[in-house]
Amino acid sequence: MSYANLPAPSPEQGLNRYMQEIRKFPMLEPGQEFMLAKRWVDHEDSGAAHQLVTSHLRLAAKIAMGYRGYGLPTAEVVSEANVGLMQAVKRFDPDKGFRLSTYAMWWIRASIQEYILRSWSLVKMGTTSAQKKLFFNLRKAKNRIGALEEGDLRPENLARIANDLNVTEKEVTSMNRRMAGGDASLNAQIGVEGEGSSEWQDWLEDEDADQAGDYAEKNELEARRELLNEAMSDLNDREKDILMKRKLEDSPVTLEELSGVYDVSRERIRQIEVRAFEKLQKKMRSLAIEKGMMPSMG
Repeated sequence: MSYANLPAPSPEQGLNRYMQEIRKFPMLEPGQEFMLAKRWVDHEDSGAAHQLVTSHLRLAAKIAMGYRGYGLPTAEVVSEANVGLMQAVKRFDPDKGFRLSTYAMWWIRASIQEYILRSWSLVKMGTTSAQKKLFFNLRKAKNRIGALEEGDLRPENLARIANDLNVTEKEVTSMNRRMAGGDASLNAQIGVEGEGSSEWQDWLEDEDADQAGDYAEKNELEARRELLNEAMSDLNDREKDILMKRKLEDSPVTLEELSGVYDVSRERIRQIEVRAFEKLQKKMRSLAIEKGMMPSMG
């Protein structure tokens, strides 16, 4: 299966043209998808694999656009999404009963998130729970108050976001500027206005794919919850309590507060938190592999 044979987004080509190109590939009926997947699994038919990939390029682009608020080139994020899609097709087993779209979402998001973390590891970021929350929630907070397209935030919006996310206005301003990128809006026009022009979001998927996408999203969310609940049983009571209060609550408890509760140092609480989170991640990945939901990236 060759990545070189796929349409590739690039600054030179422009994302508009890329979105037009991938829309030419037809969506697959369940029966078609199953037969193509069987041809790939049983006979390593690269043509069948190519059809599976190209028919899901719009799904990969749709997911990639959801990560465009991290200040990274959209073309690169889309390319990473396509890498994840190819990994999904390579390992997809149609006999498990999943649709490829449901299975591929895990791989696409994992590939994008790995790219974002690699890129942002080069940028100095705060390490407090509140600052991490700001990093992953600033775009959503801006969207809720209709400030997604603002440059520097207006004073009233700045104050509201700082209050909602429990950080200072200075931290919001700094993070907002660092995350500001030059990517086009989802509502940016494609083509000449008045001559059949449309918007980014119009090119992401067909109406018929919406129901399948919603179903896949719902299944993925439920699967993640089940994995989390099952994996939490691997933690002891102290690890579970600390992890929940530090990672899973809207207003995380401070290290200082927990050190008082457990009569240990702040550093000891931090160590327990890190160890518990690593154990949880390892168990969730193990369960996902066991259930045939997300094979190892290795």
